[in-house]
Amino acid sequence: MSDISQQLSVLRNEIDSIDQGIVELLARRLDVCKEVAEVKSQVDAAVIQPQRVREVLTTRRQWAIDKNVDADFAEQIFRTLLAETHRIEVAHGLGESAPLKDAEMNGASALDTVACRIDHVVVAVTDITAACSFFTQMGFRVSPTDDTEMFLAEAGGVLVVLLGAGNDAAVQAHLDEHGSGVQHIAIEVLNAGFTQQALSAIGVPLLTDVIVDHDGHEQLFTVLDPVSGVQLGFISRTGHRLPLNSHNVRALFAAVPD
Repeated sequence: MSDISQQLSVLRNEIDSIDQGIVELLARRLDVCKEVAEVKSQVDAAVIQPQRVREVLTTRRQWAIDKNVDADFAEQIFRTLLAETHRIEVAHGLGESAPLKDAEMNGASALDTVACRIDHVVVAVTDITAACSFFTQMGFRVSPTDDTEMFLAEAGGVLVVLLGAGNDAAVQAHLDEHGSGVQHIAIEVLNAGFTQQALSAIGVPLLTDVIVDHDGHEQLFTVLDPVSGVQLGFISRTGHRLPLNSHNVRALFAAVPD
């Protein structure tokens, strides 16, 4: 075994040990959450307590910052953990055991190996002002971008990109043909290049090769599926954790053939 291989083996063993410790800590935390659910049931307390959720997320973000860990990354982990806690508490309230999930990875597809979560959804709209008002009313935090016809609507870990045509002929052509609605769903993957190869190998029609921008977003897109009406994007955030800008989003519309 070469020196590099030996070093990798040692480091991977250390990672395995750390991950085992993380799982053990998760098990301990969820056991305590079950006790919390029992106490809540005795006093008829609400399963979701917004103030506590906000407190957890705020403190964990600060703990992450103090340890030089990306705060958004840490928040995403704890939101997932809180969702699992809620699942367990609700099951307890119904007098049911929380259903187990299949942990086997045998037979998993290549995409199943690298897909992480829905990163964002792009919605093309004929009236950007009305669309922003609608999402604001629901409780999304709507913020402007570098483009006066593009806004980011965020709520917790959910991101919806609202895009109006403005002077963009490609976006206007899409709206003329399809009207307002979801234009594509972007899935975060570990590696965009691997995803492209895996999809190409099974004959999935792709609209683009991997597109890399200066902010470190690697993206590729499938063609619009005529059966389901779904178009998918796959994104790997290999650089700084920066929001998408209009060039990223509008580039897809320009890539669609006439």
